[in-house]
Amino acid sequence: MANRFVNRILLILVSSLVITVFLIFIFFYIKHELTGSRTEITDTGMLQKITSMGKLELVKYTMKDIIEQKEIHTILPDSRVLFLAVGEVTACIDLTKIKKSDITQTKDSVIVFLPQPEICYAKLDHEKSMVYDITGAWFPGNTKDMVEGVYKLAEKRIFDNARQMDVLGMARQNAQLIFKPLLQSISGKTVVLNFKVILLKAPEY
Repeated sequence: MANRFVNRILLILVSSLVITVFLIFIFFYIKHELTGSRTEITDTGMLQKITSMGKLELVKYTMKDIIEQKEIHTILPDSRVLFLAVGEVTACIDLTKIKKSDITQTKDSVIVFLPQPEICYAKLDHEKSMVYDITGAWFPGNTKDMVEGVYKLAEKRIFDNARQMDVLGMARQNAQLIFKPLLQSISGKTVVLNFKVILLKAPEY
């Protein structure tokens, strides 16, 4: 009789303990589901964040060069102008050109196809650029024409030097170093950057 009573007490205690543990588990599970949160970024949300950045400057190239321009005359002495050209070229990526179809998301990664880098602007610094010397300018109009001509030559030289320095190629490299980590922090995923291929149109005959 005593053994039955003890067994019943033990059964009641064990049952109560199991029920209590179960209720505690249910409580914390429901609390986690109600209060837990996760960050989810859709393609549209990612696109809005990217395009809001506008044009992303990735490379700035500064040029400083002495340019000599000569005009060869048949009878009169040759004319010459020496010009110190100081300017800069900036390469950027126009993020406003990205479309929703350029962004693909998986569970762990984001693949983005970027537009090709472009020259945002190239300009001479007129405060630092200056004419060093002019010789052989016999008429006032010649001096003006020579100065205007050397300025145009200097502006062209900026673009030529930028191409020789492969500024656009440097912009592609910097996109991986600068823009990729930024996207990874926004999405919380591994980001793969690719550049769109420019298709050349076939000549018309």
